[in-house]
Amino acid sequence: MSLSKSLESIDFSGNQLTGEIPQSITNLNFLNKLDLSYNHLEGKIPTGTQLQSFEASDFVGNKLCGPPLLLNCTMDGKVHDDDANDNEKERKNHGVKWLFVSVAFRFIVGFWGFVGPLFIFKSWMYAYYHFLDDVWYKLQSCI
Repeated sequence: MSLSKSLESIDFSGNQLTGEIPQSITNLNFLNKLDLSYNHLEGKIPTGTQLQSFEASDFVGNKLCGPPLLLNCTMDGKVHDDDANDNEKERKNHGVKWLFVSVAFRFIVGFWGFVGPLFIFKSWMYAYYHFLDDVWYKLQSCI
């Protein structure tokens, strides 16, 4: 038994690999983790008992087709252009949701920009609470 056939884990994600996945990768019988996501690989995923058992997320960001992906291959093993565009959209949606980060950041800055000085400057805190007390008194007198 050679050392390469007893490999258990491979993570080549985000390495800008190009070309097709070699058929010989199906000979790695002990492989239980494979991540080829976000490279420039293309073509049909080789058929083998190991490769079809991995998650589709291990192959996203490429122009690959065939199981475990839901993308069907053409007769020559290429990906339809529509499927490749969907794959690129999926890559753009992967990662940080910047809208939520910016909303949270703005809330934190706004909240502490207003409340922070009230904790630091006691005279401001007393003036603010006095203002709120006056507003509350005027609202009660109107009703």
